[in-house]
Amino acid sequence: MTAGQPLDSSPIALIVGLGNPGPKYAGTRHNIGFDVVDRLSKRWAIPLKEERRFHGEYGAGRLATGQRVYLLKPLTYMNRSGQSIRAVVDWLKLPVEAVLVVYDDMDLPIGRLRLRLSGSAGGHNGMKSAIAHLGTQTFCRMRIGIGSAQKQGDDGAVVSHVLGNFSQAERQTMDEVVDTAVRAIEKGLADGVEKAMSLYNGVEIGA
Repeated sequence: MTAGQPLDSSPIALIVGLGNPGPKYAGTRHNIGFDVVDRLSKRWAIPLKEERRFHGEYGAGRLATGQRVYLLKPLTYMNRSGQSIRAVVDWLKLPVEAVLVVYDDMDLPIGRLRLRLSGSAGGHNGMKSAIAHLGTQTFCRMRIGIGSAQKQGDDGAVVSHVLGNFSQAERQTMDEVVDTAVRAIEKGLADGVEKAMSLYNGVEIGA
């Protein structure tokens, strides 16, 4: 336990947002994990900078509670996100239980999010990579709903959907979702993930 860290705080230390690097993908549905980490970076005044040893943008800081936290945006492209996460975990000598991964989920409607203590990849390539590199499914994750593609089972439609931009109305809702995600993460850090789950998993944002 880090000196100054409250006894009831969460073991989570590394918060990872999944996405694809570069302006081409900025603001797309697939990059909502990046958006959450960017918001945390600004709120916590923890600047992110590219770290080649981590294959990503990385920042470290301490919360007002004294808890040490680390932020990561893998720059490996989505399908190899686990490579970046593993590099940080190994460098910091963190237990896998200290990781929280934030990513988009087509199985959830826009305006919903879900915190879980473990689980499968659910078809998400970034999470498949994370699970493969960490060697386990037992790490925390936050799924953020981006709505489903119009044609279920059509790979082209799925790719177009996740790599597409939100409509203006959806973007407004997603801005609220990102704010809610930040609050849920802060609650999880302060009082544990299960408490945050009970408060935020049933919330419908923009409803």
